[in-house]
Amino acid sequence: MSQNTVQPKTKNKRLSRAVSNIEPSGIRRFFDLAANMEDCISLGVGEPDFVTPWNVREASMAALEQGYTSYTSNAGMFELRTAISEYMLDRFDVGYDPEEEVIVTVGASEAIDLAVRATIDPGDEVLVATPAFVSYEPLVTLSGAVPVPVAADASTDFKLTKERLEAAITDRSRAIILSFPNNPTGAVMNDVELQAIAEVAEAHDLLVFSDEIYAELSYDTEHTAFSTLEHMRDRTVLISGFSKAFAMTGWRLGFVCAPPDITQAMLKIHQYSLMCAPTQAQHGALEALRNGRGIVEKMTNSYRARRNYIVHALNEAGLSCRFPGGSFYAFPSVEVTGMDDETFAEQLLKEEKVAVVPGSVFGKGGEGHVRCSYATSMDALQIATARIEAFVHRHAQ
Repeated sequence: MSQNTVQPKTKNKRLSRAVSNIEPSGIRRFFDLAANMEDCISLGVGEPDFVTPWNVREASMAALEQGYTSYTSNAGMFELRTAISEYMLDRFDVGYDPEEEVIVTVGASEAIDLAVRATIDPGDEVLVATPAFVSYEPLVTLSGAVPVPVAADASTDFKLTKERLEAAITDRSRAIILSFPNNPTGAVMNDVELQAIAEVAEAHDLLVFSDEIYAELSYDTEHTAFSTLEHMRDRTVLISGFSKAFAMTGWRLGFVCAPPDITQAMLKIHQYSLMCAPTQAQHGALEALRNGRGIVEKMTNSYRARRNYIVHALNEAGLSCRFPGGSFYAFPSVEVTGMDDETFAEQLLKEEKVAVVPGSVFGKGGEGHVRCSYATSMDALQIATARIEAFVHRHAQ
């Protein structure tokens, strides 16, 4: 059974069985606990500490002042879809037709939901490379399909291997969900490693839902878009957005690029459920793509410096921690304390007022680790890692 599902003790007849069997997000639980605790430092929620760049905010306000308050096309403003197409070609060397192959969504999360619901039937199996963003498995479950976790754990440097993927495939397998750079581990897969996964997808006729929301936050190597791999463009649903790279989490704006038969199916669901993404947010995103490259580089450089600091500090504190190649998360092992990850996170919060997220909430392969977001100020990181060091020294076996 997936770690995101439970057997309800009693069935509420007013609720669907699928919803009743899904647990609330483990991330939000620790975030809410930290929010009500005085002098607490949260390394829990994956959100940039930067404010959205001024030119992006100004463009959105200007659109509002100029009366752009109506619906846009269901797929999003054509100017924005064109800018997304140009951005993908310029940054990641893959082109998409803005007329038929790009949809602007309400965050990347909606794009994932649309991709699953538009292509997967009840009873199908979707292979999920785990540890992974907590939404993937529940969204598969809500579609009536079956999530099949495939561990990309510490023994493989948190990278998905061809052998593990092939071992999990059955005659009901329909798609793979990937996310590299990864949340929560920060792992990055290079083009050779990804090509091995692509060969499995082709051999078994699988779709690939590639969540590339952290593509801009690749620190040591250039990001490889999955759809640029050989024979992969026609079977890849590439998902991204503006939340992480452009510090626009609260704007809820993402996008999906995929073959036209898939985007048009996704658009049916999108137009009936949400109509279109918010108009002012779309104007802001257009400005971000046209004139935001410089600030993205500055933020990425800042995250890189923080990554270097926190990984060194965590290792010095006694927690074994690999260097994450991307995103803004460190994923140290807590084995030295003799605690499981849930206990470690709860006790650290209670004793030292530092919030981290247990790795087990991210699924198979995350056990025994905790996620520490370094998308916070260097001052906060220094205080938090000093508290973590005190905690580890107090509890080390």
